[in-house]
Amino acid sequence: MDSVYKVIEIIGTSERSWEEAARTAVEKASQSLKDLRVAEVKELDIRLEDGKLFYRTKLNVSFKYLD
Repeated sequence: MDSVYKVIEIIGTSERSWEEAARTAVEKASQSLKDLRVAEVKELDIRLEDGKLFYRTKLNVSFKYLD
């Protein structure tokens, strides 16, 4: 069976960790995208705001086009 997948970039944020930022992004994306297949971490960074750290995780996620 042939399949087609689309890849999009999403960014999650957290005040605690990059892992939590990734989890938040994937969980939120899964609410509107069906049949998520792979989440690949592309970039990690930290945003500083008023002396506070915000962890950011940039991911590529793929999902299957449904018939």
